[in-house]
Amino acid sequence: MSGKILIVDDEAHIRELVRFNLQKAGFTVAEADNGQTAIRLAKEIPDLVILDLMLPGVDGLEVCRTLKGTRETSGIPIIMLTAKDEEFDKVVGLELGADDYLTKPFSPRELVARIKAVLRRSQRAALPEGELTVGSLRFNFNRYEAFLGKEKLELTPKEYELLKLLVTSQGRAFSREQLLEKVWGYEYFGDTRTVDVHIRHLRAKLGQEPETADAIETVRGIGYRFRDI
Repeated sequence: MSGKILIVDDEAHIRELVRFNLQKAGFTVAEADNGQTAIRLAKEIPDLVILDLMLPGVDGLEVCRTLKGTRETSGIPIIMLTAKDEEFDKVVGLELGADDYLTKPFSPRELVARIKAVLRRSQRAALPEGELTVGSLRFNFNRYEAFLGKEKLELTPKEYELLKLLVTSQGRAFSREQLLEKVWGYEYFGDTRTVDVHIRHLRAKLGQEPETADAIETVRGIGYRFRDI
């Protein structure tokens, strides 16, 4: 697998370690040591961004918010690098649309595997698949959009993928671990509470229509499913 990866970290030895292993795996690399430079380089549309949260000036969460909130860069996958005690920031980053995270210190081999998994998921998501209508909920897979009635749902990338999985598997119950694996991918080591946070946000957004207000059901002892509507 090849592609261009943007490494964003203010620690030179971390960038050097990541650069060495990515180039060894066949990737080309660009680097930024601060948030402002990262935002500027991201406009060149790398295939993926490795983003440290603890950056001088503009921090990693703000960089993530900016990239995911800008149409030009919103589709770029992001893997966050965090310290062990940054659990809150991990959850916030995932809610902002980050695709995965690794805790420092990390295994370069695992980082490369995560990158490849995220890129594979990103490529699959980009394939045209047409449209799907379930009750008042409609997906346009080509445009990566979902509508409730006539209104477009404002979803983060992970909320979109989670809702898409549940709706296209209507009636099937998924455990939290299965949802982590299928939506976040490759032996994801995150806390299953991440799923609960995203489900809560989806329920709030679907609650705008009576038909879908309780469409995502909690299956006791298992996880979640999208009921028949």
